[in-house]
Amino acid sequence: MYLSDDQMFCMNQIIRIKDVIAVTGVSRSVIYEKINPQSKCYDATFPKPIRLSVNCVGWSALEVNQWIEERLASR
Repeated sequence: MYLSDDQMFCMNQIIRIKDVIAVTGVSRSVIYEKINPQSKCYDATFPKPIRLSVNCVGWSALEVNQWIEERLASR
């Protein structure tokens, strides 16, 4: 992952929305648009959130990193 020393994650870690925003550079609203199949911005390749509790979701750090790597490879 391309992170600063204070942002390093284990690949099997679940990260929260603030970390996904920091790592991807994508805003909160765009992230939620990317995971919404009814949105015109829907991206089937974007990692799906993991339900942690009734009001809490997280993302797999490994899946987020893979999504970033795919973006870099496709340019």
